[in-house]
Amino acid sequence: MSCVTLNLVPSLNLDGSNTSANSARLSNNLSCFIGNSSSSSSFFLGPLSSIHSKNRCDSLRVIRGSRSFSSVFKCVSQKSESSVSINARGNGASEERVVVLVIGGGGREHALCYALQRSPSCDAVFCAPGNAGISNSGNATCIPDLDISDSSAVISFCRKWNVGLVVVGPEAPLVAGIANDLGKAGILTFGPSAEASALEGSKNFMKSLCDKYGVPTAKYQTFTDPSAAKQYIQDQGAPIVIKADGLAAGKGVIVAMTLEEACEAVDSMLVKGVFGSAGCRVIVEEYLEGEEASFFALVDGETAIPLESAQDHKRVGDGDTGPNTGGMGAYSPAPVLTEELQSVVMETIILPTVKGMAAEGCKFVGVLYAGLMIEKKSGLPKLIEYNVRFGDPECQVLMVRLESDLAQVLLAACRGELRGVSLNWSPGCAMVVVMASKGYPGSYEKGTVIGNLEEAANVAPTVQIFHAGTALDADGNFIATGGRVLGVTAKGSDLQEARDKAYLAVEEINWPGGFYRRDIGWRALPQKQFATRK
Repeated sequence: MSCVTLNLVPSLNLDGSNTSANSARLSNNLSCFIGNSSSSSSFFLGPLSSIHSKNRCDSLRVIRGSRSFSSVFKCVSQKSESSVSINARGNGASEERVVVLVIGGGGREHALCYALQRSPSCDAVFCAPGNAGISNSGNATCIPDLDISDSSAVISFCRKWNVGLVVVGPEAPLVAGIANDLGKAGILTFGPSAEASALEGSKNFMKSLCDKYGVPTAKYQTFTDPSAAKQYIQDQGAPIVIKADGLAAGKGVIVAMTLEEACEAVDSMLVKGVFGSAGCRVIVEEYLEGEEASFFALVDGETAIPLESAQDHKRVGDGDTGPNTGGMGAYSPAPVLTEELQSVVMETIILPTVKGMAAEGCKFVGVLYAGLMIEKKSGLPKLIEYNVRFGDPECQVLMVRLESDLAQVLLAACRGELRGVSLNWSPGCAMVVVMASKGYPGSYEKGTVIGNLEEAANVAPTVQIFHAGTALDADGNFIATGGRVLGVTAKGSDLQEARDKAYLAVEEINWPGGFYRRDIGWRALPQKQFATRK
């Protein structure tokens, strides 16, 4: 088995200057009309697709033909009248207009499309590949046939449709270098380069950076030799944590409670190769005891601004039992992250990382997602891991609470103009409850029918249902196509109200093939017991 080693690149001083910092291009607006399939400017969309524009497409409506009919849209670019300066707060008198392409097709991307479609400066939102729920919601026009692994195809699409901003949702395209390719083509992209994405793509890279720049994290050692790793485990004792170095679809972290479990984890990665090249190097890490929390910051290469806090629920079962998942629910804000602790996180973890990445020649632009442990013994935060994109399902609760113009804020980040930008958030709290296919995170059946989604969405005005893994069957019914399928999200004046509304909506959904945790928010409201229908 071959293994590619990622090393920190030589130091490079970057001043973060941007020759275009004081100018902004007004994106071409779209004049949209139904065209014929022979036009070179046309492409096929699904039967429920629509282009949502606040400027020149007022007459365009959703085409709801027969389920076998594909609507064809053609857009003609129109030159903008003038250039205006960006107001990243989204509350100025004049703003840049922009068409946005969101890369991805899960619940995180649905939430991003929802927030972007609400942005006053956003003329239209595309999502590739998207999913049936995103298309049906009207939050974006889905482009299922655009190959997001083919940068040239993405670039061609952006040029044809005058896309002024690309927002990359998942980590895999970032690690593969989509931001590099789009940047070379002159397309503003919110998401880090392949080099900077190593913060998530290689845990050894992240740990080495923490060592060099004094970011508090768990004690660790890196190994490629299984015998040496096992000897270190024997010396340290259990519980202990074994991590695959590379991306392993969220399955590369083993919290071993015994020495035997730890050694088995080492063998599975280094000997059996269960994670392929992602597991050809392992990190053996100190077990930290405390409460986990998620912290997000928008970064423009030198400046970082914090988002609101959130707390995820990783374990599949109530009471944080069972195997780890991608996340079974979340809420925002997270009481464990007090204002004082948030300041500590910014000063000791986020800002040293941003400065360190710039010094190493890997200037980071995008969202930096820090998985934290608030240590029980010290009460202080330590970094567990970095992700280089929005978390899922944390993104869902953040986007329903965000009141600022997301498109303008992300444009400011791409241009190195976040200094002085502040974000507005709705008061109160938000919660998302994830509904997953029975059997997840193990094997599960696909194609099970989901009913009553419209009724569930209407139980309260603040309920939003974000689709992560759905499609439409031949009869027009929503069916489950993934493990985590729906993110039922609600806002409330406090966490209790948000949770009550979210679970009320969940209980309206008719999906015998699905399940959900009944205790999301239990750490913040430990005495609450759910009364749910069976």
